[in-house]
Amino acid sequence: MEVVEDSMNRKFLKEKKRGGWRAITFILGNETLEKLGSIGVSANFTLYLRNVFHMELVEASNVYYLWMGLTNFAPLLGALISDAYIGRFKTIAYASFFALLGLMTVTLTACLPQLHPPPCNNPHPDECDDPNKLQLGVLFLGLAFLSIGSGGIRPCSIPFGVDQFDQRTEQGLKGMASFFNWYYLTLTMVLIFSHTVVVYLQTVSWIIGFSIPTGLMACAVIMFFVGTRFYVYVKPEGSVFSGIARVIVAARKKRNLEIPAVDDGTVEYYDPPVKPGVLSKLPLTSEFKFLDKGAVITEGDLTSEGAPADRWRLCSVQEVEEVKCLIRVVPIWSAGIISIVAMTTQGTFIVFQAVKMDRHMGPHFEIPAASVVVISYITIGIWLPIYDRLLVPSLSRIQEFRFTLLQRMGIGIIFAILSMFTAGFVEGVRRTRDTAVTQTSVFWLAVPLILMGLCESFNFIGQIEFFNSQFPEHMRSIANSLFPLSFAAANYLSSLLVTTVHKFSGTKDQPDWLNRDLDKGKLDYYYYMIAGLGVVNLVYFWYCARNYQYKAGPQNEDNKEEKPFLDI
Repeated sequence: MEVVEDSMNRKFLKEKKRGGWRAITFILGNETLEKLGSIGVSANFTLYLRNVFHMELVEASNVYYLWMGLTNFAPLLGALISDAYIGRFKTIAYASFFALLGLMTVTLTACLPQLHPPPCNNPHPDECDDPNKLQLGVLFLGLAFLSIGSGGIRPCSIPFGVDQFDQRTEQGLKGMASFFNWYYLTLTMVLIFSHTVVVYLQTVSWIIGFSIPTGLMACAVIMFFVGTRFYVYVKPEGSVFSGIARVIVAARKKRNLEIPAVDDGTVEYYDPPVKPGVLSKLPLTSEFKFLDKGAVITEGDLTSEGAPADRWRLCSVQEVEEVKCLIRVVPIWSAGIISIVAMTTQGTFIVFQAVKMDRHMGPHFEIPAASVVVISYITIGIWLPIYDRLLVPSLSRIQEFRFTLLQRMGIGIIFAILSMFTAGFVEGVRRTRDTAVTQTSVFWLAVPLILMGLCESFNFIGQIEFFNSQFPEHMRSIANSLFPLSFAAANYLSSLLVTTVHKFSGTKDQPDWLNRDLDKGKLDYYYYMIAGLGVVNLVYFWYCARNYQYKAGPQNEDNKEEKPFLDI
């Protein structure tokens, strides 16, 4: 007996040595360097396609949008594979190799003359040689590898980091909160570094600009595996997607059942105690009553022990309500897509605008065109502490007041609209004022970029908090996948809009709005169109927010104070 007890004690001490900040160092380093690699490539990628692969403006934008869409859709699949099959460690490990392989492939397209078209000094890239099938194939293969890498690393890094802390202790909870702070701090640092140092190096040499992120990603892979003996490993427990599917199938099988609109006690629902690890029990609600049929107990549904005889025919009330949470959030989620379209539109075309503008700071230094977007990140870094530490406490002292999450998201949508209108105005001024002798200063772009930074501060951060607060705890893998999924949808929508406008906005005598020569096109009209879509979207969001019913349950006392959107 003593031998067994001694063995258990040694195992406990061994497990106790795992996890904590030693493990976090390797996880956070891997995540940071992966982002540095992928963002370092994407920050200036449209110019790379334009200048090295000689693509037209619309073609380069479409390639970028489709790649970003795939990259932001992949985390949903990565979360599914991790939760249901191989676990977070293996998912990150495999994905890190794919990310490294992708960076190496893209770097080779810059290094090897056979993998890109011959250099061309013609000021109009569309008159240069087009890339052949081999060159495009290798380039797209590298981008696909990068998307697979991001799809595995991004949805798993935060949960894998949380696994390293014992959430049953106060020290573990404090460590977890600190981990989130460091995670977002490193993300901000990566964005600024990628859009300044890496972009500047790419203006000097594409080979150097791509090789540095590739080398850092190789260091990340080594770092991740060096920390293997420090990690806490949590086995996959199955995906929540199967639970969602069971509710839908069970409700469909019992679609002919008649149940009252209001529960009057005449119908028996399957409502067992929640599983260990589920922190909140959800009561039966009156919305989406057709799903309640999946929890109705009929003859033969239960075994003699009181368990479901067929889990695809009988689900618990908890499972049904979890699916309702997802359905409620979908309209709010869809209303956030247009704001991201505004951001991606500005992030793509503002680089081409900046190329046409005066970017000098002093007589000897010229700002790289892709570095201009750093103004948005600086705005976020300045505004968030002011909002959190000064504005909110001041309003609370004046009266009991706070912005709800839906109000913050709505304010962000308004800032996105203002940013697009302002960007259109600036482009109109640039096109009419620029001559062969004088150029408009690039700092005119600061105003729309500052407004977009405020949009991100309100809308995007509000979305992340909203998704996490409105899902049950064990469904947060879906919650953390919804925001990247918004980016995927926005990038695909942006590609559709660019292609449509390019095809139908011009005539034989009049260039289209997105002409390869911005001086002949009407980019400002395109910005105004996105702003108009934003106004329509704002009305749609107001309707969805006005009718939104917050997640029920005792854990949501704060939500009882939530007010309808615009009820400030």
